[in-house]
Amino acid sequence: MSLADFFTPISVQDFCSGTDFYNSQFGKIIQAYELSFPDLEDSEKKPHIALVGVEEERASVNNGGTKKSPNAVRKHFYNLYQGDYDVRIADLGNIQAGDTIQDTYIALKTVVEELVKQDILPVIIGGGQDLTYAQYTGYEGLEQRVEVAVIDARFDLDQDHVENTPLNSNTYLNHIILHQPDYLFNLSNLAYQTYLVSKESINMYDKLFFSTMRIGMMAGKLDQAEPLIRAADMVSFDISAIRASEAPGNANANPNGLYGDEACQLARYAGMSDKCSSIGFYEYNPTFDPMGHTGSLVAQMIWCFIDGFYSRKNDTPVIPKSSYIIYRTTLENDDYELVFVKSKKSDRWWMQVPYFGSRSVNERYYWVPCRYEDYQQAVGGDMPDLWWKTHQKLQ
Repeated sequence: MSLADFFTPISVQDFCSGTDFYNSQFGKIIQAYELSFPDLEDSEKKPHIALVGVEEERASVNNGGTKKSPNAVRKHFYNLYQGDYDVRIADLGNIQAGDTIQDTYIALKTVVEELVKQDILPVIIGGGQDLTYAQYTGYEGLEQRVEVAVIDARFDLDQDHVENTPLNSNTYLNHIILHQPDYLFNLSNLAYQTYLVSKESINMYDKLFFSTMRIGMMAGKLDQAEPLIRAADMVSFDISAIRASEAPGNANANPNGLYGDEACQLARYAGMSDKCSSIGFYEYNPTFDPMGHTGSLVAQMIWCFIDGFYSRKNDTPVIPKSSYIIYRTTLENDDYELVFVKSKKSDRWWMQVPYFGSRSVNERYYWVPCRYEDYQQAVGGDMPDLWWKTHQKLQ
């Protein structure tokens, strides 16, 4: 079965704000599925990034209308200008809602899996955030541990009914956490608002050694979130994490949340990550966006992600030692030497964490993205919380 079988074509001209596109606008550059499906095999034409629209809204709680979001975003995105780099982007069209919502999930799972296998990064434009589960299951056949970063004002968990919970945009994390086979290594929830999250959910994250960062910790220091995003294989962005004054196109919008420029910066962090292999933008509802401001913001977030993608440094520490600086420190009364590396290309930091119980000559390590502050904490004699959480999960 060809990937083309999962998609319906689009008409680029429907997204043109004038009579035509200029040469440097995306509408002129993108390989769009109109008459023929983009070539994903030819090495000279193979895209680096593929736009994937999903016209599904049945499990988007209290936010019916999200199925209209892919084309609404295209109307803004196609009119944006590319940055100072050559882009190879394909628009594969839209996955239509299946006869059942499970059909939609299977279609998206298959598309994500095939694109990631071919080293093509899918940018998913949903649809409800329940599609994050289908995005996640796309990694099931890739035989790798997966780290997930969710940018959301809430934890989409049903803490009272952990098992046998219907899958929707408020409970999809239950299904990711309980999914078998279990290949989830870490889950990070960024920009959450404490008064929208139960203390039981926060305690559950702590017990599972997952990562969280509330919106107050990010205010004025957005770079604090960068290492958690850099660690993720896949990113899911709920548009309701952005405050209603900046993004009114969501029935569940909140008065507080991220500013538009902060949302764009987080998207750029994801694009810059060597590890990120898929991203989804969910819960945008054009029904509540008559002026198109939210659609324009989502388009700009995708632009920032692409800008970050073409700014990647490929400096994750599996590279020659001459490409980074190594720092070592030992905590008092501790068996482990803490090793940090700093990339000479980007000034980004990683921390080396040994696998649990590994004391052999060929000791194995896991590289965790971290901040300079984590190194300072270790030098000051305190074990970074990130090191301890990661070490516990490497059992």
